[in-house]
Amino acid sequence: MRGARSVGGVVLAAVLVVGCSGGNGDGREQDKNGITQPGDEAKPLAALQVPSAYDPAKGWDATLTWVPGVVRTIPVTAAPRSGVIAMMRAAPNGYTVEARAADTGKPRWFSGPWNPPTPVEGAQGDAESGRAGEIPDVMTIEQDGREYLLAYAHGMRGKDSLHEGAEVVRLAVYAADASGSSVKPLREIDVPVSADPGEVRVGSTGGRILVAWGSDEAFPESAAAVDVATGKVDAYEKPNGMLPQCATTVACATSHVMAATADGPLVGMSTGGFGIPGRWFSDAVRPSGIKPQTGLVGLWNGHVYGVAGGHVLAGWSTGGTFGAPNAPLWSVHDVRTGRLKARMTCAHPVTDSNKARDYPMITSPDGRFLAAGPVVFDLKRGKGICLESDGNRKTIALASIRDDGTAYGAVQEESAADGAETVTAELNLTTDTGEPKALGAGTTAPYLTNVNGSGLFFGRDDDGHVRVSLRRER
Repeated sequence: MRGARSVGGVVLAAVLVVGCSGGNGDGREQDKNGITQPGDEAKPLAALQVPSAYDPAKGWDATLTWVPGVVRTIPVTAAPRSGVIAMMRAAPNGYTVEARAADTGKPRWFSGPWNPPTPVEGAQGDAESGRAGEIPDVMTIEQDGREYLLAYAHGMRGKDSLHEGAEVVRLAVYAADASGSSVKPLREIDVPVSADPGEVRVGSTGGRILVAWGSDEAFPESAAAVDVATGKVDAYEKPNGMLPQCATTVACATSHVMAATADGPLVGMSTGGFGIPGRWFSDAVRPSGIKPQTGLVGLWNGHVYGVAGGHVLAGWSTGGTFGAPNAPLWSVHDVRTGRLKARMTCAHPVTDSNKARDYPMITSPDGRFLAAGPVVFDLKRGKGICLESDGNRKTIALASIRDDGTAYGAVQEESAADGAETVTAELNLTTDTGEPKALGAGTTAPYLTNVNGSGLFFGRDDDGHVRVSLRRER
């Protein structure tokens, strides 16, 4: 799933990995017109235990039977301005994007059959070993005031018994507010790549599409920005030379493009330092009291954790020249200017630029609240809340946030027993501490909140199929 953010973290762990095949994958979900979905015939709502802000008896469910049991993403996305939930359906002649009204579940539009490139070798994954499969996906992007839905997939174009073909990531761009039963994409865009299964990242956190590939890290070295309105592709072939500060940095390691913006790429050096070339650099916007360099060899201070809602979340060493193990300082900056918006000290460790991220970046729909796991900010008040373990209270990793500051997350156990049920917590982010409280056993946290008056929930049904559920706010 690619909604306002990438899939992962505490909410979807049980949905992304199950011990069964998760469906026959034979594409029988639709008829020849792509309109009938037998798996979604009128049935009683799935019995969900949801937080009190949502009504478990009002909403709708949909089932995706083709999604394998072990995957990295769920092919579902929300387009909040258009008020739709879009999902990818398997069809006899390809795939179909289906957009439903988020509040009622009624169909808004269906795409015509979409044929992604042929999957690369090994893309099917291995459920027994836990190796995730690579499948087509959907995501949303708002660019220059217009909302788009994208279907995308990694594979080989034009490969057959006579041709080697070309490896690409293919993007099919649709208007989120389209209508009809056989909607064609506004355009299709192929981005040349070279990657094994699981080594492609597609994101929209900076306001432009960023396709990155070539490793299983959070930010692979190879990347390209895509303008969905024009189809223009800008390849970033030499990220090391994009920030001039890299030329004067001791032991400057590989640089990575971390987001694509309207003003250019956000570049991070894995040894420290980040910014948009020709616009701003982290040293000029570092919080007061933070030394410009850190470590024995004097590397640039500051690492980007991620980007969401037009903001950069960064972590800074407070240990001085010799890297004393003091709690790092976390800060939020405007992605276009680098201007500091909020700061706090929190003991959650800072991750190097290219390393995997433990938690996804999330925001409330209105952008006031921003979080990455236990690192949380109220940007209206300019204050942070640290939910990292304090030695007594356990670490709480946030999964979703409502506009009113109500947040949901999971309590992190140091060594959870096999089969132990995750404890869901509810918080009030308008307070200084978040005032966390544990919810009842079995309570499911929403993956997205305020989706046209509903919350989006994921699960697996008794057959191991992915269940998409919308439950109305009370």
